[in-house]
Amino acid sequence: MRLNADRDRCIGSGLCVLAAPGAFDQDDDGVVSLKTATPPPEAAQDVRRAATLCPALAITITEG
Repeated sequence: MRLNADRDRCIGSGLCVLAAPGAFDQDDDGVVSLKTATPPPEAAQDVRRAATLCPALAITITEG
């Protein structure tokens, strides 16, 4: 699993951080930043949930 966060698309809702705090963070402007682009397998469910919850669809996941 590999994560990508489109910072230009992010609207700063913070739902990603709430769903998967081990993988996502927000900068001082509230824009998403990745803590890791390759989260551990045990975080997969939370990361998928974060991508689903993102209202701006700024998070993409590549499996493999």
